[in-house]
Amino acid sequence: MGTILAELEQTDEELAAEAAREGSDGPAFVTLMRRHQDRIWRICHRLMDNAEDASDAAQEVFVRMFLARRKFAGLSRYTTWLHAIAVRTCLSLRRGRGRRQRHESLAQQEQIAQRRSQVSDEGPRQSLDLRQILGILEEEDRAILILKYGEGYSHEELSEMFQISVSACKMRISRACAKLREAFPEQRFDDEESP
Repeated sequence: MGTILAELEQTDEELAAEAAREGSDGPAFVTLMRRHQDRIWRICHRLMDNAEDASDAAQEVFVRMFLARRKFAGLSRYTTWLHAIAVRTCLSLRRGRGRRQRHESLAQQEQIAQRRSQVSDEGPRQSLDLRQILGILEEEDRAILILKYGEGYSHEELSEMFQISVSACKMRISRACAKLREAFPEQRFDDEESP
């Protein structure tokens, strides 16, 4: 009982250091996995678009987390490091199914164009599928917007995850929002920080 309480009181960073010393999936690693499994699955679901692919991706994230457990250097928060693994895993898996997705994306773009041509009186109230809207973006731009606005990551955290500068992160978000505004002028897309 005392060991369980001690693990629950330890920070992620302390557990990560302990997990790096463990020979296999010991108690520190298992505790980290349990702490983060729901959030990792949610991130994977947002990036992969369906529960089955999200489950596969989350499993792959935890395999990669295990294999890289000795590589966490403590230069950022453990969650940022782990979520970067999740982002890279999902992007990699999405690229792997890229050919099929490109065909689906073309079909989605045709549907969006048809919907937009039907919009008359409804204007901005016309409901569009968020996946269809985000489908026009490059994979990394789509992921960065989902993590910024869907998960609430800061520019600093995103810059670490995507291994770009903070200013490059802000620019990518701004350009992605501009692309969405251009493609869907009847919709409202904010890339401004709220006060």
